[in-house]
Amino acid sequence: MTTDPFGTAVTGAVARLADGEALAGEDLGTLRGMFDDAFSSRTVGLVWDRIAADRGEAHLDVTPSHHQPSGIVHGGVWCSVVESMASVLATLHALRDGRVCVGVHNATDFLRPVASGRVDGVATPVQVGRTQQLWLVELTRASDGRPVARGQVRLAAVDPGRR
Repeated sequence: MTTDPFGTAVTGAVARLADGEALAGEDLGTLRGMFDDAFSSRTVGLVWDRIAADRGEAHLDVTPSHHQPSGIVHGGVWCSVVESMASVLATLHALRDGRVCVGVHNATDFLRPVASGRVDGVATPVQVGRTQQLWLVELTRASDGRPVARGQVRLAAVDPGRR
């Protein structure tokens, strides 16, 4: 593996994921350099729950700060959650080759309005290649498991210096 732009702790986590391990709870602390950013974690409030090579799980507690004027979550929030989940998981795969991933297409459908409560996200790979990846992210209400939004993100794997 080449140089990791996120630090040696992430390099170790990538190796563990490649060996089939999953990261949850305190183990996710090794990945803070990747997803403890000002936007998805602090502004949007995305919280990672579990990460494995073939699946990522996160959640969001909806507050009025996520609302559009009509009092429901703004669609841009769902697009952001979908993009953030896909980008982190795709980059964990790409780091094996010393690359990072950047989104090139995000298609998110809004299925059901939400005004409050927890929303769970599950991301799974559709295709993981050397130069591009496709991820599916499904968001559901924790209260009843009903779908809220669903998105696909296509990402390009690039040299970290070119992002």
